Amino acid sequence: MPRTARLTDALRGHRKAAALLGAAAALAAGAGTATAATVGAASPYTPGQHAATVAAVAHERDQLGATERRTAAERHVPVSRHATLVSDRRADAPSVRGDSARARPYEIYDSVTPSAIPSGHEEATYADGPFAVSPGAMAGKKVLWIDTNGSDPRASALDVEPGDVTPAAAGSWAAQKLHADPSGQAIIYTMRSEWSAAQSAVHAAVPGAEQSHVRWWIADPTGVPHVVPGSSATQWYWGSNYDISTATPGF
Repeated sequence: MPRTARLTDALRGHRKAAALLGAAAALAAGAGTATAATVGAASPYTPGQHAATVAAVAHERDQLGATERRTAAERHVPVSRHATLVSDRRADAPSVRGDSARARPYEIYDSVTPSAIPSGHEEATYADGPFAVSPGAMAGKKVLWIDTNGSDPRASALDVEPGDVTPAAAGSWAAQKLHADPSGQAIIYTMRSEWSAAQSAVHAAVPGAEQSHVRWWIADPTGVPHVVPGSSATQWYWGSNYDISTATPGF
């Protein structure tokens, strides 16, 4: 889930690319020697090293340009977030889960600002809490609604992480949700560090026959698409505008 601290990581990449672009400009201008201030080395470059550096910097420039174009485009994509009213919005709104046609893993983008999510992707956003999205904003979209304080078992998922719901509360939330909808699913989002405690709470509160309806959505932001063994979905990317998860067909 997006947090202010994550902006630092995103900006770090931009600063690195900017520094490399500066080095490229110096090299292109005919500098035969790279100083420690520009490329981090005090010895002169050979022609071969010069060419390799220019090529590497050009690649960084292209990557930065692509990122900037994508970000600019994302800012103008129309958005939505919580499907219906805290009482009827979940019931009437389309949900990400329950798509029986899925045969392969797929991606879910979650954001506190759904308008930042590129079009054509499954969306997840917040049903309550300080970042709650209005019901009308997500009209007509498939949405995975996230309950951040444990007050709304009609939401699609519960957010168990520091600052939101504690692992101990995951059990009662899942039990309430499955009691109201025995054929449905109770999705618990949590960090790897809190997964075990949340599992213990769920196992203690949810009857054994219903535990197969609990789905685990685990945060493991390695930056590489993957699904943590034992989970049904893994959030592997944390960005400044949105996060990305890979979900299995049964999620």
